[in-house]
Amino acid sequence: MSFELNDYLLQHIDPEPEYLHRLWRATNIRLLHGRMASGHLQGRLLKMLVQMLRPQRILEVGTFSGYSALCMAEGLEEGGRIYTFEINDEQEDFTRPWIEQSPYADRIEFIIGDAIIEAPRLGITFDMAFVDGDKRTYVETYEALLPIIRPGGIIIADNTLWDGHVTDPAYDRDRQTQGIRRFNDHIAHDERVSRVILPLRDGLTLIRKN
Repeated sequence: MSFELNDYLLQHIDPEPEYLHRLWRATNIRLLHGRMASGHLQGRLLKMLVQMLRPQRILEVGTFSGYSALCMAEGLEEGGRIYTFEINDEQEDFTRPWIEQSPYADRIEFIIGDAIIEAPRLGITFDMAFVDGDKRTYVETYEALLPIIRPGGIIIADNTLWDGHVTDPAYDRDRQTQGIRRFNDHIAHDERVSRVILPLRDGLTLIRKN
């Protein structure tokens, strides 16, 4: 998508809240790979999906700077809660203050740990999950999460087009590309779910548990 078209799009959707704009700027200034944060367009979509689906319990894999968690928390109804896992403990010093000082701190449980291991131990059935962690283990993450998603629940997987690398032979040996391709193939043939890939940003797959 061209910069001009992207700017046009952002001018014609809901505005980015000021707190999230400051977080976006801080993420890109202070962290490596700042573009990993969801950003304005995807953030507004996540909020709207939460408002439409009305989940009470959301699981997030890959907190990073907290941008996506805050967008989803913004859309939650009273009593809703997000459990967001970040495996990189070096991320905590940046992310935790942004979550705890936000208007939605009481809706977010920020956990440092491996969601594949720790999420099933919570003993919670989730209505929705947002997967944006290690691309190399997307299949393993999916298989760990699916049993704790209620029937009719939704898993949203980010980066499933991976900058177009999924169809580029030049990336055949790249482990992250391999992980995304393996995940996409796995989902495409999984009769337990229905799925659709949206060509939004870096690819967003919506998966509904049957």
